[in-house]
Amino acid sequence: KPLLEIGGKPMVWWVWRQACAAGAQAVVVATDDARIADVMSAAGADVAMTASEHLSGTDRLAEVVQQRGWDEGSVVVNVQGDEPLMPVANIQQVAKELIQHPEASIATLSELLTSAEQINDPSVVKVVASASGNALYFSRAAIPFQRDPSDESLQAFMATARRHIGLYAYRCGFLRAFTTWPPSATEALESLEQLRALDRGHSIRIVDAVESVPTGVDTPADLERARRLLVG
Repeated sequence: KPLLEIGGKPMVWWVWRQACAAGAQAVVVATDDARIADVMSAAGADVAMTASEHLSGTDRLAEVVQQRGWDEGSVVVNVQGDEPLMPVANIQQVAKELIQHPEASIATLSELLTSAEQINDPSVVKVVASASGNALYFSRAAIPFQRDPSDESLQAFMATARRHIGLYAYRCGFLRAFTTWPPSATEALESLEQLRALDRGHSIRIVDAVESVPTGVDTPADLERARRLLVG
């Protein structure tokens, strides 16, 4: 999928371009696919070849941290290869959020649900945060639960409920530890690996994205939408 073309460039090239524009000290394309490595190396990207058995992007990122020997306190941002529309401002925002909160291990983003249909859509991950900005729980179910089915209650829910945006900033030391822990019970039930961190007592900062985030490219329709937005 990362090699699907948008305006004559592979999708992963557009993701890399956004990450480079965010001003990071290093931008690394991590992959286990030689085709992606060849294309992106030819484009001038710093490519890290990783193991093929990783179950998640977090595991792949942790291997890159280990390969490069980055300091325990360094902050890394994971931008997924199917997110060519991720705003540069949001990449910068999630990194700054973690830097400004040294007590946290992860920072990530959210935004208000945009339609009532998203409430019960398990592909739309919901999040509830504390008043201080720490994530309390992530779920594929509708949270917070709307006990009163009235229209007024639905309006209140839509003004409160937030969907999680899968853009993460991590501390390198945390990543090294995270990949040694077995999946937690809630993580396995929800299929949401960020719950492993919460179950271990780690703080996850959650803040509303400064720019609206389009969905990633998961379907042919998503790809056509990305093509229209990026190249017209």
